Parts: sequence; C-alpha cells; structure tokens
Amino acid sequence: MVWPFKSKFRKQIAKIEVNGAIAGSTRKRVLEALKTVEEKKFPALLLRIDSPGGTVGDSQEIYTALKRLREKIKIVASFGNISASGGVYIGMGAEHIMANPGTITGSIGVILRGNNLERLLDKIGVSFKVIKSGPYKDILSFDRELTEQEQTILQELIDTSYQQFVQTVAEGRNLAPETVKTFADGRIFTGEQAVELGVVDRLGSEEDARRWTAELVNLDPEKTEVYTLEEPKPWYSKILPGNKIQTQGLASKIDWVEFELSTSGLPLWLYRP
Repeated sequence: MVWPFKSKFRKQIAKIEVNGAIAGSTRKRVLEALKTVEEKKFPALLLRIDSPGGTVGDSQEIYTALKRLREKIKIVASFGNISASGGVYIGMGAEHIMANPGTITGSIGVILRGNNLERLLDKIGVSFKVIKSGPYKDILSFDRELTEQEQTILQELIDTSYQQFVQTVAEGRNLAPETVKTFADGRIFTGEQAVELGVVDRLGSEEDARRWTAELVNLDPEKTEVYTLEEPKPWYSKILPGNKIQTQGLASKIDWVEFELSTSGLPLWLYRP
C-alpha cells in the first residue's frame, strides 16, 4: 500500500502497545502494525510492553520482525508494569530498552505444563481407550503419568528452547551466554535490577522513553507527535459506550480463557503472578 503524505510520518514517532499474554491474536496484530510502521516510513518506533509472556513461536515471530525493522529505523522498548519471559524476548528486538524502577521483568526460561488427573478419574470411574500411531502420540495426556522416556523427550525440547532464549538475550544485550545463564533461571527482578544485569539500558517512564526515542532521530521531544497504531475496537464499543469498563474486563477474561485453551501442551515463555 502506498500511503499519502509520507513526509508527515517522518516527523512523528510510531507507537505499538503489547498488552497481555502473547499468543496468536497479539502476534497477528503486532506484525501488521510493524508492517504499517515500515510502509509509512516512520523514523522511530516506541514499543510499549506490558505482558507476562506467552507462547514460544509467537514471541519469536514478533522478535524477528522487530529485529528486521530496526535495521531501518530506531526502536525503543518501554517496559511497563510487567514485562517478563516472552515480554523480555520481544523486547530484545529493540535497540534500546527502558523500564520503570519497579517494573517486574525477568522470568527468562521455558515451561511446559501438563495436568495429571489419573487418580481423580479412577475415583469417579472414568477411563480412556487410546489408539495411537506411535508410543509418544499421546504425550502429556491428562489421564496418566509421563513415562521416563517421555520426560527425557520433553526435557530435551525445553532445553533447546531455553538455549534459544539465552542466545537471543545474549545477542540483544551484548552479553556472553554464560553471563545470561547466571540470571536466566526463571527468577523475576525489578527494572532497577535489570539495569544492573544489563538487560535494560535506562530507568524511566513511558514518557521518558518517548523523549529518548525522539532524541535518537533528532526530533524535538517537546513537539514530536506520537502516532499510536491501535488494535481495532470491537463492534460493540460503538453501540455500548457506557459499558466500556465492563466490556474491557470481559474481553480480558475471554482472552485468558482462549490463551489457556490454545496453549495447552505447548512450551511457554510465561510468568504468571
């Protein structure tokens, strides 16, 4: 798409917000927004992240797109209330990172969750008959324990994914992988601690990050406008303006339900408070 008045956008800063769990819908929205930023030829992007993390693949796709875009423009990530696990991962796609002193960040690691309801099912007399093409096709089934071989397979998967995370942080922050591993053990830390560890560059608010972004591309921080690429509003927001708070809360709950269902049995980069 050819955008009119591109010169106007060259004097503005683009802003994309990543809120909540990072899964399919978030990935799609952010990737589309990043494409728009490139097409409109903004000189810089302010990436506001307030996320506890998400799925491995979705986080990697957003990171890759950011890394590609930062070859053309300046990107500053602003960590909000929480930017942990997958939130940290996508933040590595920015050239510069700022966080509040009390931002909850870190949780660098991978988790694969499964539920074992075998004893409960036995008590109520429920059992399952499984026909499968191979011994591991029903791995992580909720009606039985993992076998030793299955535990080995899954641990190798998690270890590989974890190494990818460590390598990404090491490259993004110019740190040795062994240095990253000293704090990439799943722990969480504050923005202030993140600066000391080298995960974050500076401490400051979103407004501080905006001003920094403007200065990086020689724009006046006092006058430079921010163009926010927002998620399209749901249809009901137009006819139910008085229920804004209620509908937002409902949407948030639905998003989490969808996230839990869609990621069952998947490796996650996720911190759950």
